[in-house]
Amino acid sequence: MTAPPHEAHPARPGRALPDTQQGMRRRNLARVMHTVSAEGPLSRAAVASRIGLTRAAVSTLVDELIRSGLLEELGPERPGRVGRPGSALAVSAQGPAGIGAEVGVDHLAVCAVDLRGRVRARAVRYGSNRGRSPEPVLEQLAALVRQVVSEAEAEGLWSAGLAVAVPGLVARDGRTVVRAPNLDWHDTDLGALLPPDLTPTVDNEANFGALAELWLGDGTPRDFLHVSAEIGIGAAVVFDGRLLRGTRGFAGELGHVPVRPDGPECACGGRGCLEQYAGEKAVLRAAGVEPGEDRVGLLAGRATAGDEEVRAALREAGTAFGIALTGAVNLLDPESVILGGALAGLAPWLLPSLRDELARRTAGPPCPVTVSGLGPQGPLLGAAHSVVRAVLDDPALAAERA
Repeated sequence: MTAPPHEAHPARPGRALPDTQQGMRRRNLARVMHTVSAEGPLSRAAVASRIGLTRAAVSTLVDELIRSGLLEELGPERPGRVGRPGSALAVSAQGPAGIGAEVGVDHLAVCAVDLRGRVRARAVRYGSNRGRSPEPVLEQLAALVRQVVSEAEAEGLWSAGLAVAVPGLVARDGRTVVRAPNLDWHDTDLGALLPPDLTPTVDNEANFGALAELWLGDGTPRDFLHVSAEIGIGAAVVFDGRLLRGTRGFAGELGHVPVRPDGPECACGGRGCLEQYAGEKAVLRAAGVEPGEDRVGLLAGRATAGDEEVRAALREAGTAFGIALTGAVNLLDPESVILGGALAGLAPWLLPSLRDELARRTAGPPCPVTVSGLGPQGPLLGAAHSVVRAVLDDPALAAERA
């Protein structure tokens, strides 16, 4: 699992460790964990060389991390090195796991990710959540979380925390959904509605998708605009490896940027928003396709077979995307735009008109538009990995909670 520069815990500002001897120790524990996570397996000597501490100091830190179950020794390093081989260190395959959950408009999902970045347990429940009150939805989510935690514990893992992705605006308290139009939720405190032992950190699904792209993407730049396109459309801006959140934490509401001000009314209260032309429901309607369980697969199949009505609907959606993205690209000058979410599976038919529109309207050179390799799994993985990275950032705190 790679470890790019730190992004603070997604829903609240990073907590600075005190400038004391104890604070220094905790910072050094984090440096060891991040180094082994990013580059391991490594010997103690190799870790010391990379972080600029003495071998004796690193050995003391490593011993503490091994006792806490956060690092493990794999045995002698591979042959071929000069001198006596050291014992190779790796982050533990057991121990803490990040629990990620997602509340989607038409599904609930939960997964457990270990410190090595592997998904060790997963559960999904399909069914519409649109218009349902939060209580029964969160009751079902809690049941899925307990199922995944139980499966993870059977493999020697324990929950280091829960992070929940939602399709809506989340307050900076990291627990209150201020508004989720496609769920019809308003001022919903998930922390109060979930059981006390499942106290979550909550964030917008597009933010978690962008963080997953930053942490897990192959060659992802440090400055990009991530678009998460499914039933709703969200976006997240990553600048210099960190999320740009805005004053209230609401940055990235691309789906409610008007592309035709006199267009149809949107659930947000506006008119002609991007979601009315490029959201999943709008594309299905324009393509004359009835909603089903595998909507994106159905659209892709018909487009591949040459269905002109479907292709025209996707071209129109791509044009709308291009119009909405123009303002963001002109304003922010990102290195690239990354298309994620379920509609990334329709990229072959969306991207040509999107790129054409963007190139025609932007002031500078065309901004590259690429497709996420994570697809619809990005928000769920980002949520789980945010917990894992919190462990790497403060392993002493994680050990205290074990």
